Parts: sequence; C-alpha cells; structure tokens
Amino acid sequence: MGHDSKSEKHSSEVGEHEPTLPAKDEETTVMQHSEAERKKVLRKMDLHLLPFISFLYLLSFLDRANIGNAKIAGMAHDLHLDGLKYNIIAAVFFIPYALFEVPSNICLKLFRPSVWIPSIMVAWGTVMTLMCLCKTYETLIIARVFLGLTEAGLFPGITFYLSLWYRRRDVAQRIAIFFSAATIAGAFGGLLAFGIEHMEGIGGLYGWQWIFCLEGIATVLFATLSFFFMYDYPETASFFTEYERDIVVTMLKEDRHGLSTGFEMKYVWQAITDVKTYLQVGIYMGLLIPVYAIALFTPTIVLELGFSAANAQLLTVPPFFCGCVTTIIIGHFSDKYNKRGPFIILGCFISLIGYIVLFTQTSTVAAYIGSILAAMGVYPCVPVTLAWAGSAAGGDLRRGVALAMVIGMGNLGGICSSFIYIKPPRFLLGHGMIMGWLLVAILFSCISMYEFNRQNKLKEARCIAEGIDDSREDEFKEMGNDSPLFRYTI
Repeated sequence: MGHDSKSEKHSSEVGEHEPTLPAKDEETTVMQHSEAERKKVLRKMDLHLLPFISFLYLLSFLDRANIGNAKIAGMAHDLHLDGLKYNIIAAVFFIPYALFEVPSNICLKLFRPSVWIPSIMVAWGTVMTLMCLCKTYETLIIARVFLGLTEAGLFPGITFYLSLWYRRRDVAQRIAIFFSAATIAGAFGGLLAFGIEHMEGIGGLYGWQWIFCLEGIATVLFATLSFFFMYDYPETASFFTEYERDIVVTMLKEDRHGLSTGFEMKYVWQAITDVKTYLQVGIYMGLLIPVYAIALFTPTIVLELGFSAANAQLLTVPPFFCGCVTTIIIGHFSDKYNKRGPFIILGCFISLIGYIVLFTQTSTVAAYIGSILAAMGVYPCVPVTLAWAGSAAGGDLRRGVALAMVIGMGNLGGICSSFIYIKPPRFLLGHGMIMGWLLVAILFSCISMYEFNRQNKLKEARCIAEGIDDSREDEFKEMGNDSPLFRYTI
C-alpha cells in the first residue's frame, strides 16, 4: 500500500507541473535524465529476472524435447517403437499441455508467481525423473501425458509474468532472451545426451533412461531453490530502492493507460471473444509446428543424413546455437523499432529458404545448411509473436488469458509436428507441410498488421472527434484494448 501511495503522489506531482512549460533545452535535459533513469532500472530488472527465468525455461524445454535424443540413444530399439509409436509418444504431450495453459495463467493471477511456478516445476521434474522407470510403450505414453499436464503453466506463465514487469515496447527482447534458452536447450541437450549415453548399464538402466533421470533431478533441485529466490511483482521486489520502485510503477501505469489490473471473469470472456486473439493463434501455430518439428526430429534428420548416432547428437548443436543468436538479435531490433509483424515475416522467409533447400537438395552438406537456416529463421519469430499477442490485449487478466490461449491453442500444432516426419530419409512430407504452415504465419501476420493499423486510425479519429485524452482514462478502465486510448503495436 505504501508503494501505491507514493506512485500516486509522484503521478500527481507530474500532473501539477505539466501546465508549466519549461524552456526547450531544460525540457530536453529532463526527458533525457528520465529516460536514462528508466534504462538503468530496466537493466537492473534484467539482471535480477532474466538469467533466472531463462534457466527455468531451459530446463522445461530440455525435459520436453529430450525424447528426441533418447530415441536415437536406443529408446526406440529397447521399447520396440516401430511404426508410429514414437510419433504418438511425442504427440500425447501436447493435448494436456494445450488444455491447461489458460487455467494455469488464471492460477498465476490468483496465487503468487513465487509459489505457483516453482510448484509446477517440482511436479514436472518429478514426472521426468520417474520416466526413467518406464519399460514399455504404454507406460511412456502415460508419463508423457502427465509431463504435458505439469509443464503446461511455465511458458505462458513466464510470458505473462514478464508483461507484469515490463512495458509493452520493452518486452519482446526480454521474451527473446528467455526463449533463446529453448535453442540453448536443443544444443545443450545434444551434448548432454552424448555424455549421459555412456552411463549405459549403470544401476541396471539404459543410457536413454539416465537422460530422463538426471535431467529430471536437476529440475526438482532448481525448483526447490526457486521458492526462495523468485520475485513476485515490481511493487514488492526487494532489490529495488523506493525511488527505483516508483519509476517502474510509473512506467507500467503509463503503459496500461489506466486499464484494469483486477480479477473479474468478464476480462476472461473479453479475451476469449476477441477475434484478434485468434489471428495471433494462427500465427503462433504456424510457427510452433516448425519449432517442435525441429526440436523433436532434428536428431533423426541428422542421423538419416548418414552420421552415426553419437555424431548426430553433436551435430544437432549448430542449428540450435545459430537459432539462439538470431533470436536475441531479432528481439533486440523488434523492441528498438517497436515493430512486430515485419520481423515475423522476415524470419518466416529465412526459414522457408532453409526448408526449400531441405526439400530440393540431396547433398548432405546442403541439407545440413538448410536445417541451420530453418532454425535461424523460425526461432526468433516465437518471442516476437508472444510480445505482439501480449501487447494486443489490454489489462492484466485479459492479457494473461490471451497469451495462454495463443500459447495453448498454438501448441496443439505440436500434435501435427509429431506425425509429419514419417517417411525417411528425405522427409518430403514433413518439409512440405512446414513450408505450408510458415506461409500461414506470413498470411496471418499481414492480416493482423492491416487490422491493427485500421483500428489505430479509428481510435485516433474518435479521440480527436470526442476530445478524449489521458485525463479521461478512468472512463475506459474496464474496456481493455477496446478503449479508445489503447493503441496496437504493428
């Protein structure tokens, strides 16, 4: 309560000084000083939040995608995964994963992040550890269902969590940094699997069982520490001074345009009934199908290029590493220019080139370069899309539900990803299907850019016609992004 009153006092003081117009040089100095202070606070937030949540997501992606490494480490042979059995094991994860993302983000709003997120981490880490005991196809399916259920809340939860700390124009780069942990997980997963495979026979377990066991234990240990080291909200974060806290609260207040931060079911329905949310779902699904195909099948694709299983594990590293680099670069420039759609279209075209190479070329070197281009193009699009989806929803709860819908429904694309790489060694069906979905993402991005631009012009015209400005923001507090003061990012 003390922080809120100080924020109000600061805001009122700013309002009182607005009618007094300073000299141009003085005004410029004040603005530069204010922006310098804001950047300093943003850097401090980055230091305290991003390494921690990035490692959380690294563990999450490592645990969901290690099934691909386990497959070529002997799991397919030992469990007799012939036909479409591996594809089914990969696919069942996504059904509970998609269904429980919206409820999880609502729970995150009801409970503290420092309680909810570590709790679900302990749950999925326990499931992953116990997967090492799976000795049949049927038990592995059951374990993957529970893994999807327990992991469902992390990615939408962290994305929503970041939107509670950062302004809309600052969030893409931050999501890119933590999402790059997924690409690091892909690279690190190959290296880790290469080393763990050599534990074959220890404790009566196969090498692929040790992959599940050790990675699951690591998640549980880190989750336990997270209960003590995770911060909840800017208003309560202990690493801020009072003055820094006031800067952050003011920045967020300005960015929200007075929109509601409370919990009411009508905000849930606003998100569910907004057509623009489903445009973002279409974009995200068009991206997630390639992303999961890369995560689940890159080891198999590289193996089919003629490399040994051990070398295939190592050769999965460069595509993911290059994807990590481009993810951070694109995220930075997306925030710098405050644009989303153009960067998504650019990334999709780069990935398309990679898949065209994979589809048309038989040379091992060319196909490997194609797989690198595919990862470099599509991975950066995911955080930019999530920043776009979050910035297109006004109000905390509406944003949280919209993000969970986009991520949850988009993740149903993982089921498609699981069944399209079924005809080795060229995998033409899979590559062709992914090219089609990349074109869907491009199309929906263009439609969204057109619609958001049209809505912004209508809102600006209404504000001019009716004399609406920030002084009337309380009138539109409950309207979300339908407020005439709300502006969409293009």
